[in-house]
Amino acid sequence: MAIATCPKVHRGRTQDNREPSPPERTQLPWEEVLFSRCLPPAGPSMTDIPLTQPPTITKQSVKDHIVDPRDNILIECEAKGNPAPSFHWTRNSRFFNIAKDPRVSMRRRSGTLVIDFRSGGRPEEYEGEYQCFARNKFGTALSNRIRLQVSKSPLWPKENLDPVVVQEGAPLTLQCNPPPGLPSPVIFWMSSSMEPITQDKRVSQGHNGDLYFSNVMLQDMQTDYSCNARFHFTHTIQQKNPFTLKVLTNNPYNDSSQRNHPDMYSARGVAERTPSFMYPQGTASSQMVLRGMDLLLECIASGVPTPDIAWYKKGGDLPSDKAKFENFNKALRITNVSEEDSGEYFCLASNKMGSIRHTISVRVKAAPYWLDEPKNLILAPGEDGRLVCRANGNPKPTVQWMVNGEPLQSAPPNPNREVAGDTIIFRDTQISSRAVYQCNTSNEHGYLLANAFVSVLDVPPRMLSPRNQLIRVILYNRTRLDCPFFGSPIPTLRWFKNGQGSNLDGGNYHVYENGSLEIKMIRKEDQGIYTCVATNILGKAENQVRLEVKDPTRIYRMPEDQIAKRGTTVQLECRVKHDPSLKLTVSWLKDDEPLYIGNRMKKEDDSLTIFGVAERDQGSYTCVASTELDQDLAKAYLTVLGRPDRPRDLELTDLAERSVRLTWIPGDANNSPITDYVVQFEEDQFQPGVWHDHSKFPGSVNSAVLRLSPYVNYQFRVIAINEVGSSHPSLPSERYRTSGAPPESNPGDVKGEGTRKNNMEITWTPMNATSAFGPNLRYIVKWRRRETREAWNNATVWGSRYVVGQTPVYVPYEIRVQAENDFGKGPEPDTVIGYSGEDYPRAAPTEVKVRVTNSTAISLQWNRVYPDTVQGQLREYRAYYWRESSLLKNLWVSQKRQQASFPGDRLRGVVSRLFPYSNYKLEMVVVNGRGDGPRSETKEFTTPEGVPSAPRRLRVRQPNLETINLEWDHPEHPNGILTGYTLRYVAFNGTKVGKQMVENFSPNQTKFTVQRADPVSRYRFTLSARTQVGSGETVTEESPAPPNEAYTNNQADIATQGWFIGLMCAIALLVLILLIVCFIKRSRGGKYPVREKKDVPLGPEDPKEEDGSFDYSDEDNKPLQGSQTSLDGTIKQQESDDSLVDYGEGGEGQFNEDGSFIGQYTVKKDKEETEGNESSEATSPVNAIYSLA
Repeated sequence: MAIATCPKVHRGRTQDNREPSPPERTQLPWEEVLFSRCLPPAGPSMTDIPLTQPPTITKQSVKDHIVDPRDNILIECEAKGNPAPSFHWTRNSRFFNIAKDPRVSMRRRSGTLVIDFRSGGRPEEYEGEYQCFARNKFGTALSNRIRLQVSKSPLWPKENLDPVVVQEGAPLTLQCNPPPGLPSPVIFWMSSSMEPITQDKRVSQGHNGDLYFSNVMLQDMQTDYSCNARFHFTHTIQQKNPFTLKVLTNNPYNDSSQRNHPDMYSARGVAERTPSFMYPQGTASSQMVLRGMDLLLECIASGVPTPDIAWYKKGGDLPSDKAKFENFNKALRITNVSEEDSGEYFCLASNKMGSIRHTISVRVKAAPYWLDEPKNLILAPGEDGRLVCRANGNPKPTVQWMVNGEPLQSAPPNPNREVAGDTIIFRDTQISSRAVYQCNTSNEHGYLLANAFVSVLDVPPRMLSPRNQLIRVILYNRTRLDCPFFGSPIPTLRWFKNGQGSNLDGGNYHVYENGSLEIKMIRKEDQGIYTCVATNILGKAENQVRLEVKDPTRIYRMPEDQIAKRGTTVQLECRVKHDPSLKLTVSWLKDDEPLYIGNRMKKEDDSLTIFGVAERDQGSYTCVASTELDQDLAKAYLTVLGRPDRPRDLELTDLAERSVRLTWIPGDANNSPITDYVVQFEEDQFQPGVWHDHSKFPGSVNSAVLRLSPYVNYQFRVIAINEVGSSHPSLPSERYRTSGAPPESNPGDVKGEGTRKNNMEITWTPMNATSAFGPNLRYIVKWRRRETREAWNNATVWGSRYVVGQTPVYVPYEIRVQAENDFGKGPEPDTVIGYSGEDYPRAAPTEVKVRVTNSTAISLQWNRVYPDTVQGQLREYRAYYWRESSLLKNLWVSQKRQQASFPGDRLRGVVSRLFPYSNYKLEMVVVNGRGDGPRSETKEFTTPEGVPSAPRRLRVRQPNLETINLEWDHPEHPNGILTGYTLRYVAFNGTKVGKQMVENFSPNQTKFTVQRADPVSRYRFTLSARTQVGSGETVTEESPAPPNEAYTNNQADIATQGWFIGLMCAIALLVLILLIVCFIKRSRGGKYPVREKKDVPLGPEDPKEEDGSFDYSDEDNKPLQGSQTSLDGTIKQQESDDSLVDYGEGGEGQFNEDGSFIGQYTVKKDKEETEGNESSEATSPVNAIYSLA
């Protein structure tokens, strides 16, 4: 051997941790060596080497070649070689001269024959045995002997078939006898109307195409029977003339109901008989089959009743992996027969009358099959080799050797060649030894023909893989570095690392015969450059491989098995460590299939989260962390705890008068044990369709005795409960009605109450279906006045209420309600005390005393009324009070009445949440169930001063970086005479806070200016108002951050732009035109818009808005123009008829010189108007132009 076979190339991929099998040095087909199909696509290959090649057959037609007569004939023969081979054919072992027949041609660069019949001709004329020869100067290769046959589909012979007369119960065979076709046609039976014949174990078609009746029945006359043959190549179906049956019977009535009769034959008067074989005949037969084919054994028997067929093999069992039964057990097929399938088989036909047996002796023969097929032999000059042609068969096949298509005996002698039976031995081969050898092994059942060439090459070493490959491997793995090479004589190969040292072999290294270097366990120090050198007598060649060692991919935090309830969230962790130079991909499998990440799932780099876990999420989850070189897996199992499945198959047993046993089959617990069962019932008389809980049982129970009430038509269902929740209810059980009985209880919650002053309504809770105990449930209602010992009044009621009329006011009654049905009365009922209706109280509380406790509360004391004046149940004493006026003059107050309740029979109470510094009035009444009694005398009292509410609308403005302006409004509720304001403020900058400053102001001052200590700090202001009682609630505001310098520069830049100046000029011109128009209209008597009820001009309302200051207050409530300001800074109201009404109790006044409250000091301003003004007050030339207008 003088060439290295091509090993498996791994192209830079490491192998998994399995032990790799060493590459073997084998003889390959020549085309695999020449074209190196295992090589990578880049780099040099053997196709670059100009090697010679004897012919090799690559494609040919089958040995038995059947063609369609309607198509052209194609006989294939393809071969390759170098130089390209030429082709010629023999027909019936004689040279076939293609040039002499115009219909026959050969494809270009191919030996395939094409016989064209488009211009006429009969295909049958070309039937025969063909053989193809492919030849170049190094030898001749032969195809198989191809037997060409033309498909035939002959017509069915004309025949007239008489009706077939048969006695009912007798066997019958309808023969098909199809015309012989090539290939054999497919047979099937139909009626003349093209309806298929129904087949069963009584009527069936045999393998030979005949239709067998084990016994004929009268219904078999209802149709006729026609045999059909379908021919494969022509796709035609031929139909034989139909058979007509005439069945003689002792029972002429064809009753279809008798077909399903358990003893159909006796019912029809057909005599029963033992089985007998219709096919094959007799008790024994034999059959021969070729190895590798299918064996089909068939037994069809007659008899009444129809016999059953069973199959057996003598001395052993049927081969279960290859045997199958067909045609209703009448046929046994054994596929891919081998020698061990020889032996005796028997079929047993049996019915109730007896049984018979038929034995079939099976012999397995074999056409030749290869044990050692000759392979192409490639040698270097002077090398030895051999061709082996070893085959087996039955009978033993003979071997014949040929060289270049001629018998070896006729070939010129070759001293380097020796024939030893099925082997040819070559010694000291030379270039002249090149040839193609044929081995023909044959017996009576067939032949095998194989071509194998001997080629002698003389080639220096050459590398076949790309140069300087990069191989990346995983630490501690086993890997193999391949170095495919070519040369003749076969070169020797050596490996070196990093261009130095001795040949690598032994220890952690192992060099295979084909030159591959295996490193048994990769370490970090194995990284480097490996060089392989191939050498023979004609020269040497070398190649290099660079090996890089990478860290393995490992999952260091694996997902863990989890148990989760349905609807919860589950997170499976998968944290991975890998070589940073490799790209990591993390994917998930569910039950070993790729996981679809839907809307309920979220995949992150180190975890998988499942939201709203459902039952379908249960299963195994595998985290797959992979790089280009390796992967690691980690698996966890998710168990989902779901609600149990519904119980099923409810059954009622042990039916008794007052009990029943209910049994059910539990549903699947869905991984969470069932803890309880709830049994519910439904009755169809009082509340049909409504289910009620009956009882509860442990989860280990599936049968329970239920206690029942009389006269209830029960229906039950069961609900299973586990830790997750409840199952759906089971399907209801059958109904069970219990017998009736008198009631054992009376209705509950009996009450007697008056709805008017002269009646009493008696009510009760009606009894349900399980307490009625019988039909026509009704109630006997009895009543009488308490402690009078008068006779009981009674009435029978079907509902749940009864009204007693003409009763005295609020009198106690004894009441009884007893249940009764058609079976009798219930037990004696309990006596309940009820009362007739109430009337309004007749008296008012007396001696009412008021004591003021503070500015917002008073205490009350009174004398109770006499019980007989209440005329009902005393519910409460109630105080009505209202604010008559405020001590602050000109302050409007709401006189809406308010109330305070004192439940029960009490003599004192407290009224709170009053307004300070106000005059109040108060009255008291008694209240019962009917309503209020008469009012007591009116009491007057005055609340003292209190602390004021917080000042309103504290506004902080920062006109520049040096000062801060503060403004505020008076409190909404002064609660007394204001004595002044207290302002506390502190500077702060981040976490630094300065010293707190305190300022006190007079009650008339509502403005203050703070000089800033620095332009950076902000200020926090806290303001409160004072009365003589003390300081009230506070309001807090902070100064804004200083304006951004960039923003200011930007504003200056815009104001100096040419386009902006032009725009402002245009606006000013437009405003001037509008003013002129207005003056013209006024001179003509036109009307100008004015403020409603006030003479207010249209100009700006606050001149300070033009100074460019920034207003940071929440709302700019300024006095309405048209009012006058007094010398002390307060505002006097002028002819306003709506100010106090608008403010209700929170009205405000003004102060005179001595500080007393004399009138209104603020006026409510429309919020929308104020906001509109604020939104248009940004500092810009536009505002200046509007102010000029």
